[in-house]
Amino acid sequence: MHAIRQYEFGPPEVLRYEEVDEPQPGPGEVRIAVRAAGVHLVDTNIRAGEGPWPVSLPMTPGREVAGDVESVGQGVDESWLGRRVVAHLGPSPAPNNGGYAEFAVAKAASLHALPDHVGYDAAVAMIGTGRTTMAILEGAGLQPDDVALVTAAAGGIGSLVVQAAAKAGATVVALAGGAEKVDLARKLGASVAIDYREADWPARVAEALGERAVTVVFDSVGGEAGRAAFDLLGPGGRQLIYGWSSGSPTSFTPEEVVERGITVSGVLGRVQQRRGNLRDLEEAALAALAAGDLVPLVDSRYPLSNAAEAHAALESRGTVGKVVLIP
Repeated sequence: MHAIRQYEFGPPEVLRYEEVDEPQPGPGEVRIAVRAAGVHLVDTNIRAGEGPWPVSLPMTPGREVAGDVESVGQGVDESWLGRRVVAHLGPSPAPNNGGYAEFAVAKAASLHALPDHVGYDAAVAMIGTGRTTMAILEGAGLQPDDVALVTAAAGGIGSLVVQAAAKAGATVVALAGGAEKVDLARKLGASVAIDYREADWPARVAEALGERAVTVVFDSVGGEAGRAAFDLLGPGGRQLIYGWSSGSPTSFTPEEVVERGITVSGVLGRVQQRRGNLRDLEEAALAALAAGDLVPLVDSRYPLSNAAEAHAALESRGTVGKVVLIP
């Protein structure tokens, strides 16, 4: 089979498309013929050698796969054979069994069966990104009277948050980079959609809202944009931080938080606290997908052999929604 292999940390070019031996399922495991493999921003950090993830080289990257169960290991119910499934392989890529491959081994306990009407690419977009979104929404406690500002609104998580906030009845202010992404955010349900690359975007948000203030910020960008969003929060508002794609987290002082009565939450801590018990979040995300309540954007598909190109595009913010590799 073919897989992506990595022998050193570095830029996207360290990802190599090679022929390797097929992995064999052990007790309690299944082998999946991969139809779609998810690419996450965390994957780019792992590839570059950044972050706390324990990684052994060489390795095959990737932690999110959807496909068909091709064989089962000892002790696994054979009724899984031939079924359409999606699975998260774990927090860190396995040295010889990551998701960027034509076949991947997963624990049978991690499998979710897919209805026929759910596509592999959509499923792989929800198994990791979707479950994180569900944790973020749990922390947000959205109400119909909220004014929700969503950064990176055309990204994998941001696009789902825009949809969920709109369905909750909130007024959604979407920030996205470029006219195409701004238009997309508006189509997803944003009442106000603005290009954050324009210097006056905070003033344009304030003008669009009139006397209303932002009550909740979904902040995955950090840096100057995250700080500007923080400044738009009204008294008693809340800022949910789940990343800083700008390279630096949003800065504020304890005095500012106390004086304005603002709540700042690192919502990814909700995921960390539940490590090893995330199945309910996965089930909720996949149920929302199957019901059509949340529709992930999967507009960035790449052949497996072009994994390096996919990483480069994701890092340069040149993608829309979830990035997926197709073996």
